[in-house]
Amino acid sequence: MGIDQAIDPYTGEYLSARISHLGNAVYIRLATPLGSWWADPSIGSRLHELARSKDLPRIGVLARQYAEQALRPLLDDGRARSIAVEVEQPHDGRCLLLITVEDATGREATFQHPVRVS
Repeated sequence: MGIDQAIDPYTGEYLSARISHLGNAVYIRLATPLGSWWADPSIGSRLHELARSKDLPRIGVLARQYAEQALRPLLDDGRARSIAVEVEQPHDGRCLLLITVEDATGREATFQHPVRVS
């Protein structure tokens, strides 16, 4: 498994830290609009569609569903053993996804991914 430079989920910029887990794969699958990546239109999520949605409880449910759909290929191809998605909705114009991924080696990592809502 290669070691990649980490991506900041809040800015999309590379960090000085390096990672050896699925952090970048999680970020790319959540931050990329579904169907927009030229190399593989199946990579991405529908989370960007929530940017114009009102900050209602049902948006948290949709955010969780969209994230689970986007991350499902990591389970299907065996890179992850399990993925759990929780949503915090502080009602300040964003949902915060808390994603816990157990990789194929049994190592667990938790990621935060903000989703902008109106």
